[in-house]
Amino acid sequence: MEQIRRTKVVELLQLEDFETTVNVKGWVRTRRGNKQVNFVALNDGSTIHNIQIVIDLGKFDDELLKPITTGACINVNGTYVESQGKGQKGEILAKEIEVFGTADPATYPLQKKGHSLEFLREIAHLRPRTNTFGAILRIRHHMAYAIHKYFNDKGFFYFHSPIITASDCEGAGSMFQATTLDLNNVPRDEFGEVNFKDDFFGKQANLTVSGQLEGELGAMSLGAIYTFGPTFRAENSNTPRHLAEFWMIEPEVAFNDVNDNMDLAEDFLKYLIAYALENCKDDIEFLNEMFDKELIERLKFVLSNDFVRLTYTEGVDILEKSGEKFEFPVYWGADLQSEHERYLVEKHFKRPVILTDYPKEIKSFYMKQNEDGKTVRGMDVLFPKIGEIIGGSERESDYDKLMKRVDELGMNVDPIWWYIESRKFGTAPHSGFGLGFERLILFVTGMANIRDVIPFPRTPNNVEF
Repeated sequence: MEQIRRTKVVELLQLEDFETTVNVKGWVRTRRGNKQVNFVALNDGSTIHNIQIVIDLGKFDDELLKPITTGACINVNGTYVESQGKGQKGEILAKEIEVFGTADPATYPLQKKGHSLEFLREIAHLRPRTNTFGAILRIRHHMAYAIHKYFNDKGFFYFHSPIITASDCEGAGSMFQATTLDLNNVPRDEFGEVNFKDDFFGKQANLTVSGQLEGELGAMSLGAIYTFGPTFRAENSNTPRHLAEFWMIEPEVAFNDVNDNMDLAEDFLKYLIAYALENCKDDIEFLNEMFDKELIERLKFVLSNDFVRLTYTEGVDILEKSGEKFEFPVYWGADLQSEHERYLVEKHFKRPVILTDYPKEIKSFYMKQNEDGKTVRGMDVLFPKIGEIIGGSERESDYDKLMKRVDELGMNVDPIWWYIESRKFGTAPHSGFGLGFERLILFVTGMANIRDVIPFPRTPNNVEF
């Protein structure tokens, strides 16, 4: 074949220069036609849309064309012409075709028919080739880029927190251990406990649940930082909202109080949604049509409304007086469930909500305590359909108060001595929050299950691919 510079489908669809010789490479979505001419819908992943390849059967050998079936990968040189049919501006009249890779119709699982999302999870190595997952993965990319752009433009520094750590940020204990010990012959000390002195790090190490604690140290020197990386939770949660491995964005800002933190969270989310509507238009329109007819309306709804801000106590009062039958009971001191959060957002206020001043018993040790001695300056951002999308707080910057809380909870300070010590040297007010990247992608795509917004989901009993 003649060597011609490849043009991506997304670029071809913008091309106005007809009668141009072009090269396109991609995967066959469909092939149809009659005895004289065939039409191949070709997609290369650059856009949700296909380019149509018109093949004059009289100009090609039957044996060459036979393997051009759904899923096959082909290389085409041809003339880009104005389309004769409806639905596309231009198409390619094929002059030369090379088959890179075949896909046997008897065994290729993505034939032209509807596939359930459950089935596609079983073939996660192939599901990116579907329209649905192509759209989701392009949106993931654009959202990741927008996150970096937002913080960069606001003068934040991207701060790399460790993946392997000896501390448990949330105090939940649901952590994956990282070890080089021989599990068939685990060394024990005289008390029968695991002897970690023989392990790689000389002590127990885990995969991180959050980069926040290290992020706070970054904010205490660089002023404003954000982390964006993988985090891990070993919770046995088989729900549509939980993953064992997911990505987190965690900004941390020196001198910000909880109100500044709420302002940042609202501005950040609105920026990301506006960016998605502007830069992922075709993919979002596809998902709106195929999965969630209210998706675009919901995204615009968040953009056009100020977020309601109220205290946890006020929220519980509204829920108790609602007359709604909840699966989980509501009372002051209860950790609010998704159904409670969504009631406040979708039925009561009909706007996104930021809840603040939670009971200290249900929040983490590092949150700044209020003067009442009962509540902390936590803040959760609640969205329609999702519930909590962001969780954050003003941090306790007072050494004595932080130590008192650590003692109350009976925490072991050894793994976080450095975090506590940071309050001794030039401590300052500071705040931050965490945004689960997959929760954001759930909201922006309208998908119902978090397993469908990450390429290869990690969940209990599932580490395939």
